[in-house]
Amino acid sequence: QVQLVESGGGLVQPGESLRLSCTVSGFTFSSLFMNWYRQAPGKERELVAGISNTGGSINYADSVKGRFTISRDAAKNTVYLQMNNLKPEDAAVYYCNTRIFKSYWGQGTQVTVSS
Repeated sequence: QVQLVESGGGLVQPGESLRLSCTVSGFTFSSLFMNWYRQAPGKERELVAGISNTGGSINYADSVKGRFTISRDAAKNTVYLQMNNLKPEDAAVYYCNTRIFKSYWGQGTQVTVSS
């Protein structure tokens, strides 16, 4: 059974940084394309960033380009989302995602950006 466990969320002030982690178990991590999504209250879940199994292909939502960085560590079966210069509009529950015939999701981690 594929399991994704996120961590690293919290409360920060505008302009500060957070790093989210997602550890994967139950499948060969090195074969997985990994995504980070987020969902703010009253809004649809949106794709924030994605990284290919080798890390050679990366994509970002326009709203986070230049501020967020997705990366992966094969030795730790973990994908990261480094978030810099956070803005109030980045506040959301962040979810890790992968697809193996169907989508798998983590439980989510809350990011709050407020002064």
